[in-house]
Amino acid sequence: MKWFSFPFQTKGGLRAVAAWLVVIVLLSGIPAPTTLSASPPSATDMVLPTDMVALVPTGSEPITPLPDMPDTTSPKLLLGERLFADTRLSGDGSRSCSSCHDIRTNGAGSNRHDLAANGREIPLNTTTVFNAALNFRLNWEGNFRTLEEQAASAFQNPGFMGTNIDAVIAKLQADPQMMALFTQAYDHGPDRASILDAIATYERSLVTPGSRFDLWLKGNVDALIPAEKAGYGLFKSLGCISCHQGVNVGGNLYERHGIFRPLGSPDPELLRVPSLRNVATTAPYFHDGSAPTLNDAVRRMAAAQLNRRLSDDDVASIVSFLRTLTGNYRGVPVLAPAP
Repeated sequence: MKWFSFPFQTKGGLRAVAAWLVVIVLLSGIPAPTTLSASPPSATDMVLPTDMVALVPTGSEPITPLPDMPDTTSPKLLLGERLFADTRLSGDGSRSCSSCHDIRTNGAGSNRHDLAANGREIPLNTTTVFNAALNFRLNWEGNFRTLEEQAASAFQNPGFMGTNIDAVIAKLQADPQMMALFTQAYDHGPDRASILDAIATYERSLVTPGSRFDLWLKGNVDALIPAEKAGYGLFKSLGCISCHQGVNVGGNLYERHGIFRPLGSPDPELLRVPSLRNVATTAPYFHDGSAPTLNDAVRRMAAAQLNRRLSDDDVASIVSFLRTLTGNYRGVPVLAPAP
C-alpha cells in the first residue's frame, strides 16, 4: 500500500530532487552532520547559529538565577552555623565540617584530595558546600538525598568525623551554652534530629546569588561583555548545556564520564553532574582533582564528553562565560583559596 505518491520515479528525477535538497540545505545554513572519529572535530568548524550568541536573555534560558539568601537570623540557622565549625563534632576534636568546607573562600578548599582523620587521602575531591542544597543528590556519587542523611553519615565515617551521634549529643549536653541555644531553637536539649536539622538548616542558607550571569538573566543586558555572551553561546551550541543547566548549572542528573576519551580516574563510572556555580574558584577539577586549571578542565571535558577539539580561543571564550557564574556569599564575592 502506498501512503503517498512520489512524483520523481526516474533516475533523472531523483538527481533533481537531490540537487534541490543540497540547495535548500546550503540556503538554510544548517550545518552538515559530523561523524565521530579518533581525532575530535574542532569547535571552530561548527556553525554557531545567531540565536545561540545570546546577546540578550530570551526569557526561556536553560539556566535560571539563584534564589536570594534566606533569613540568616533564625535561631536554628545560627545554631547550625556554630555546629558546622565545632570540632567537638569529630571523634578526636581535631576537625569540624568547615575543615574541609571553608566558608571563608569557595566552600571547599584547594586540595586535590583532603586528608581523612587517619591521615590518608580521601578518594574523591571535596565538592563545595555552596549551593549544595540545590542539587538533586549529594556527593560525587549522589548517594545521599538529603543534607540530614549526609551529615549523619559524615559523623560515623571514620575518614570524616570518626564519631557517632550519641557521643556528639553527650558532648553538647555537657555545655550549658549549647543547651540554652538548643532550647531556644527547639524547646529542648540536643538530640539526633535537632542536631541534624540545625546543620542542614544552615547548609540550606549557603547560596551565592548575585553573579553577573544571574544579573544578566534578570534583564541587565550590560552585566556581561560581548565576549562573555559569546562564550555562553558556544557553551550552549557545543552541548555543554545538556548536562549543565537549571538553577545550579548542573547538579540535577547523573552522567557517565569518559564517553569518548578517558577523563580522570575510571571509578566511579557514574557521577552526579557537578554544579558550575562559582566554578572559577574551585580548582582543582573533576572527581579525582586531576585538572589543575579551569582551562584544562574545559578542554578535557570537550574531548571526553563531546568528542570536540577546542582551540585556545574556544577554551578562552567558554572560560570567560564560566567566570561570570561567581556569586556572593553574604554580600562578599566567593573567592578561591590563597595559593
